[in-house]
Amino acid sequence: MSGGVRVGRGLRWLVVATVAWGMLLAGLTWWSVRHDPPTVKEQRTLSQAVPVVERAMGQLVAALDDDAWKLTESRVDRGCRLTPLSAGAVLTRGLEVPVAAGGERALLDRVAQRLPAGWRAGVATETGHPRLWADAGEFVVIDGRVVADGLVRFSAATGCRPADAEIAKLMPGYPVGPELTAALRALGQAPPSDAAQVSAAVCPAGGLARTVSVEAGRGPASLAALRPLGTVVLDRPGLYAYRSGPVVVLADTTGDRLGLTASTGCGD
Repeated sequence: MSGGVRVGRGLRWLVVATVAWGMLLAGLTWWSVRHDPPTVKEQRTLSQAVPVVERAMGQLVAALDDDAWKLTESRVDRGCRLTPLSAGAVLTRGLEVPVAAGGERALLDRVAQRLPAGWRAGVATETGHPRLWADAGEFVVIDGRVVADGLVRFSAATGCRPADAEIAKLMPGYPVGPELTAALRALGQAPPSDAAQVSAAVCPAGGLARTVSVEAGRGPASLAALRPLGTVVLDRPGLYAYRSGPVVVLADTTGDRLGLTASTGCGD
């Protein structure tokens, strides 16, 4: 009987100790959240990271040659955890570059070599595909990866930050320029009645690189009508790009609708 009593007392003490330890950990976690200084990353808000991201995208644009490219919409993903008691958001900017199939690694290597030395950019093979990684500073990470045969997507992401302001996903509407108007007419499409969309990035030497985008009706069977409009940059099934002065126009019929972009780079 005495042995059973000792076992029972031991179990009770174990339960008490476990509960006490859990309460202590909970108290320490609460105190830490309330009093410990935030990490360096937590001290930089989403709006403070925007200029770093914009300059990073400009560096990526400047690292391209005469490639066809387009800046894509900003994306804000909410709900990431800064601490157990506070949520944040992640801002991501994108840049897509279609190339001839098989030219993806050469593009990534070329861009990595032209990025600032302090970014420590490099390209490695990951799951059978090349991937670029670089550090743009202020906890902004640059990623470049092959997302489909002949398509490379670069991105600049802030990581989880306090969302101190509403970051617009799209910049204000922009008039359809003469290059897009000429392309639409050549393909038998009427210019859209509403404004085009524009994405921009800050160039290393100042000024802006920008992409103006429109969507029209169903894509034509052929994009050959665009050939007289400029110097060919890319010619693939469903994709055609040409340079008209400082502007690269990219036509895309791989989706359900015709997409047209006109991009002006940092050297133009």
